Amino acid sequence: MKKILLAGLFAGMLVTSCSKENPFQVTATQVGPLTKETPVSDLKTVFANDSVVDQNSGLSEELNINAIEIYEKGGKQLLSLMPVKEGEPKTIRTVQIFDPRYTTEAGINLNSTFKDLTDAYEISRIETLISSVVVFVDDINAYFTIDRKELQGELRFDMEAKVTEAEIPDAAKIKYFMIGW
Repeated sequence: MKKILLAGLFAGMLVTSCSKENPFQVTATQVGPLTKETPVSDLKTVFANDSVVDQNSGLSEELNINAIEIYEKGGKQLLSLMPVKEGEPKTIRTVQIFDPRYTTEAGINLNSTFKDLTDAYEISRIETLISSVVVFVDDINAYFTIDRKELQGELRFDMEAKVTEAEIPDAAKIKYFMIGW
């Protein structure tokens, strides 16, 4: 009887530990504990163990600079959040990820390469900017920025050139990882 009870207790603990949510999981609808429905007013509760730096006051609000930054205790930046400007309650519009622990279900994070990204997801579109290329993945509401320095030959310097998926090297590193709702 004791063995059955111990086996049941062990199985219960195993199920509980396996079902705990990954605090750094990125999906189309969440970044860690955040969702697009998370009110800005709840951020200090959601990130109770971290520092929430809200720059939405005084001059920054007048200039429309409204980033909310999340730092781990100890100073490492985790996220930068841009709230929706209109409506109540205010929620999050975009999330910039600074910590490579934030990872998609397919294993994509800030340490991934372009090949990792294309192996995991279908690229929706690519936009060429002056100093970077932005790769959109609509399946997870994400976009990834790759520095032009990662491109080959003339594409590095030709600001007019439209970069295609085939022209981005497999080894190109992701510079920025953002989720937009």
